[in-house]
Amino acid sequence: KNILKGVATDGHRLAQVKLKIPNGADGMPAIIIPRKTVNELRKLIEETDGDIAIIVSKNKIRFNVNNCVLTSKLIDGTFPDYQRVIPKENSNKLQVLTKDFKDAVDRVSTISMEKTRAVKLEIKNKSLVLKVNNSEIGNAVEELSIDFEGDELEIGFNSKYLLDIASQIQGSKIQFSLSDSSSPALITDEEQEGTIFVLMPMRV
Repeated sequence: KNILKGVATDGHRLAQVKLKIPNGADGMPAIIIPRKTVNELRKLIEETDGDIAIIVSKNKIRFNVNNCVLTSKLIDGTFPDYQRVIPKENSNKLQVLTKDFKDAVDRVSTISMEKTRAVKLEIKNKSLVLKVNNSEIGNAVEELSIDFEGDELEIGFNSKYLLDIASQIQGSKIQFSLSDSSSPALITDEEQEGTIFVLMPMRV
């Protein structure tokens, strides 16, 4: 196969990315890298445009980035069966401009409850309405134009997770495939083939 697959999940959201296998990666075993290591690696990657050397042993991984070396233990265990949570038949299709969506979520979430960070999405016809209700501060509402095929739908998400995913979308539009208010949403990027995000809804 000429595909290298990376998957991350924390029980509420999942991200899967497929890339062409880089030189030297043939035969690399499946490994689990600690989240803290990934966060540190991201900081290093943001500071370089060059190649990154990756060396994997039985229980450790090492990244050579510019003049820096990051070494980490691997997690011993079996990764969750993430394929089970990837929706296969979500028939409600929504497209919205990535920047507009990200900005709208950012604005309404400023008054969301710190504990839940909940935002409600009301979807019908060509309109997406984002709502946040906070009994102590007030309400926030944003309306966006969308391309939508499907039934009217109301669904809630953690705004932090929406912003995290929107920040990873490279295309001009973010694409949602939805089923109902209690089923996970499948989010894809038209400019990153093989990249998918799955986000669990929440009650709002």
